[in-house]
Formats: sequence, structure tokens, C-alpha cells
Amino acid sequence: MQKKLLVPLFMLMVAPVLAQASCESVIEEIKQKIINNGVPVDNFTLVAVPNDEVDASKGQVVGHCQNDSYKIIYTRH
Repeated sequence: MQKKLLVPLFMLMVAPVLAQASCESVIEEIKQKIINNGVPVDNFTLVAVPNDEVDASKGQVVGHCQNDSYKIIYTRH
């Protein structure tokens, strides 16, 4: 009986980590596309920001992740 309760509990604990990993994979894909376009890796940053914290003046939205609850912001230095 206890094992049946531990599996769902474990999945609830791991779910946020898996969701964040999906943002990291999307950021890596976008990062590689930017680098392939000739922009040096030192000249930009990509950050995942919750939708309610997006400020367009701080960068350009270039993607989204976690079921569109986060936006990926590109900032060139």
C-alpha cells in the first residue's frame, strides 16, 4: 500500500524539475540557432521569464515554454 502512495508523490515532486528541463532544452535550441546565424555566444543572453514578469523593454521575446507559461527573452550585449 505504501508503495502505491509513494509513486504519485514522487511524480509530483519531480514534475517541476521536468518542466524546467523543457525550458532549458528550448533555450538551448534557440541559442544554437542564434550562434548559427553568426552571433558570438558572449554577445547575448537567453532567459526564461514567467508571463506576468515579461518586460519588452528588457529584450525581445523569441520563444516560449512550459505550456506557454514562460517566455524566453533574448538580450544582445
